[in-house]
Amino acid sequence: MTSTGKDDVAAIVQAEIEKYLLGARTFDRDRLLEIADVPIEVAREQWVAMGFPVPPDPAALTYTESDADALRTMSALVADGVVDGDMPVRIARTVGHSMARLAEWQIDILNALILREIEDLELDSPDSMPSAQQLTAITQQVAERTIPSLESLMVFAWRRHLAAAMSRSLAAAESGALDEELRTLVVGFADMVGYTRLTRHLDRTELTDLIEEFVSNTTFLITSAGGWVIKNLGDEVMFAFEDPQAAANLALELQEVTKVSDVTPELRIGMASGRVLQRLGDLYGPVVNTAARLTGVARPGTVLIDDRLADLLESDPNYSFRHLREVRVRGIDRLGLHVLRRSRKESPVQ
Repeated sequence: MTSTGKDDVAAIVQAEIEKYLLGARTFDRDRLLEIADVPIEVAREQWVAMGFPVPPDPAALTYTESDADALRTMSALVADGVVDGDMPVRIARTVGHSMARLAEWQIDILNALILREIEDLELDSPDSMPSAQQLTAITQQVAERTIPSLESLMVFAWRRHLAAAMSRSLAAAESGALDEELRTLVVGFADMVGYTRLTRHLDRTELTDLIEEFVSNTTFLITSAGGWVIKNLGDEVMFAFEDPQAAANLALELQEVTKVSDVTPELRIGMASGRVLQRLGDLYGPVVNTAARLTGVARPGTVLIDDRLADLLESDPNYSFRHLREVRVRGIDRLGLHVLRRSRKESPVQ
């Protein structure tokens, strides 16, 4: 058996993982379009929306049976009237963006497992690199052990989240919402203070620990309180709640947990309430912009809320407010500011 060089290791691992995931590359562009029965303009638009580059050589054997299945699936949705207009491209863009983020995380798991197997093999034969046959076997074994489990977990999580999203949607409809895409929610952002400066002094392991601590803590607390995470943006998390009291309690709890953390720096939190446009898992509109601006002007360790949310919480004895002077920020002429705090309850007289 001949030993491999470092460049060969990457090429072999890439080829084996791709073969396991996608199957053999058997179609050129024209053959793909023929068997999928999709016009080239439609196929290209959806392919790019998914986040994939268009191969420069249309005659090269680039595509697999799974690519054809995906195009046929989207075409069937259009033909059956399930989606129309520009919805297919929006679906492709959203699915592609979400899956790309998942893939970047999961490839770290695969790489770590493959490298560990290679290192174990090198310990047994320290004078030579693993052979191509050994690398192929290692990659196949890791793929067979890992990828089906990751796939199963993703499908499970998707089904659970779909059920939860349906429940929220039906609850909104029962409450009188005439347009399922327009909902009254509390939207919030939690942002780590000094993240950019802090990352300059952290090594890879420390930065990974920081992000993991922030994401895991915020996700756990938000979902436990009855809200849901809209998206994570590195040093910031965007979340939503239907219940103003639950949102207020969550924001204050986030600050309290962060203050005792040895890993996560202080947070700025801003929240606003009102009608938002919900499209493909994201939220849009002035309420979102207001929440983002509030986060930007909040002092470290505080929670800022807008006028509407302050009105909703005014009668709740669990909270107190410090009303600040209105400020002007980009896109908003007058932004009402209120610092949200827990009420200080007097200790009972003994």
